[in-house]
Amino acid sequence: MNAASSQNPSNAGRALTLKGRLLGICALTLLGALSISGILVSNDLAERAEQRAVSDLRSRLSVVTLWADAAPTREPAAWDALAHALAERTKARVSFIAEDGRLLGDSELEPEQVASAANQRTRPEVHAALRGEWRSVIRRADEGSEKVRYVAAPLRTDGRVVAVARLAAPVAEAEELKFLRDTLIFSAAVALIFGLAVAWGLLRAVFRPARQLTEVASRMAEGDLSARARVEGVLEYEELGAALEQLGQGHSRALEALRQERDRLRGILSSMDEGVLFLDEDRRIALINPKLREMLLIQGDVRGRTVLEAIRHADLDELIDEAFDDEEGGGPIQGEIHVSGIMPRQVLVRAQRLEGPEVGLVAIFVDVTETRRLENLRREFVANVSHELRTPVTSVCSASETLAILLEDDEESKRKFLDIISRNAARMKALVEDLLDLSRIESRQFSLTLEIVEVHELVESVLRLHVGNAEKRRVELTSRVEKSFPPVRIDRKALEHVLSNLVDNAVKYAGEGKHVQVLAETDGQFARILVKDDGPGIEERHLPRLFERFYRVDAGRSRAVGGTGLGLSIVKNLVESMSGSVSVQSKVGSGTTFIVKVPLARGAHAGAAERS
Repeated sequence: MNAASSQNPSNAGRALTLKGRLLGICALTLLGALSISGILVSNDLAERAEQRAVSDLRSRLSVVTLWADAAPTREPAAWDALAHALAERTKARVSFIAEDGRLLGDSELEPEQVASAANQRTRPEVHAALRGEWRSVIRRADEGSEKVRYVAAPLRTDGRVVAVARLAAPVAEAEELKFLRDTLIFSAAVALIFGLAVAWGLLRAVFRPARQLTEVASRMAEGDLSARARVEGVLEYEELGAALEQLGQGHSRALEALRQERDRLRGILSSMDEGVLFLDEDRRIALINPKLREMLLIQGDVRGRTVLEAIRHADLDELIDEAFDDEEGGGPIQGEIHVSGIMPRQVLVRAQRLEGPEVGLVAIFVDVTETRRLENLRREFVANVSHELRTPVTSVCSASETLAILLEDDEESKRKFLDIISRNAARMKALVEDLLDLSRIESRQFSLTLEIVEVHELVESVLRLHVGNAEKRRVELTSRVEKSFPPVRIDRKALEHVLSNLVDNAVKYAGEGKHVQVLAETDGQFARILVKDDGPGIEERHLPRLFERFYRVDAGRSRAVGGTGLGLSIVKNLVESMSGSVSVQSKVGSGTTFIVKVPLARGAHAGAAERS
């Protein structure tokens, strides 16, 4: 036995088992065929022997009837003597029975026994003979005795049945039949042994190349793809060997392609500035690139370990669990973690659950330490500048008010310059307030107090603040929010600020004679509050940047109406801080619609669905 077969005893066992099964099937098939043939031949022989025995007994009965018909007298004593005489000649038991069923004579009974014998008329063979028929019957003479064949024939006088002659002989298997049966059994045994020998030889011949192919397949399974099968003589095995060879070549090419792909992927992962982490379906680390090791100070081989075991960061573990539990595919889970150490880092993590044949998770880590440092510098700058500007702006406002009281000459010029001072001071003050608000929101110093608020009441209070300005600009301001609209869970001041800013912008930019409406509708677990106008609209190219700070569609007009360029940026940050979103739809000449989406109060969305 070679190495391949010795290393795979289970395979050899399975092959031998299959061979044994096939040999067993052959044996059963041969045994069944021989048994059926033997039964058929044996039955045919038995039937032929039965026919010969009946024919022989009937021939002897014919002799008895001839002697009986020629008997000179038919006295009872004569019948009994004739029965004994004919029994010697026919080598069988001879009986004579009267028409009424009485036993007239019997070669095996004494005269006294004949006289006291039972009536024979009911015997089937006697009954048939009395009707003029020949009949052969097999039965036991007495309980426990051997079987006896009875043949009866009618005895006639002047054409009328006057008595019955009957012969009886034991039913014994003929010697010839025994010999034939023994010969048949012996022949069947020889045929079975010969057939099994032939089948065993054929199976060995068939399984020898199969064993060779199995050894080649086992070597391929162990990684030796250079193994080749050379089987000749049987076309099917030659084709199978050729298929195995093609399979080995195909696997070699596929493995080489996989090695190249692996090396390419390893090179890409090694050269990335971002860290990459892949977890398998058991939430254990399957892949980690060098940049992530450097970023999170990971040492040693961590494959097969959990995130908490390998990295020991509770916030990261919580974020990974949240992403893994997101079976609805709501998108990547994003968050920031702080990594302490000699060089503290701020790392942005985006984790996405992967669906498919194998469930897993991929997480991308971006070092945003420098970005956050610059953002903090910018926020500090904005906060400092706003703080420094607040005092002089307040002074300018106070001075302008004082000047309006003291100056009396040149009333027209005085009013003109004072109006300029006042308007610019108010604009600077609004700018400073917006900068402060934006700084507080982005630095998370703007604390939210979430509460359940009725949308109808909130919209009404906001619109009341802008009624005067709307009337001044001849803009119709209306609310179409029903009192039964479900409540939302938000920060009241924050949403008031958002809606006030959007309504103020709509009133300013819609134009005289236009309409501004506030509407509300439900969208699953969210409320959509729409601020809609039928003004000039906004060109599509401006829409993607509309919520950027200091971005203006028309800078000259925006300054003319007192805009700072920060209002929509503040709106976006406030809405997102309440787990909502804001968007805009507009078309030139058809007006503009701002859509604020905020969460409904718990249970309110179910009630809204029932009402709808």
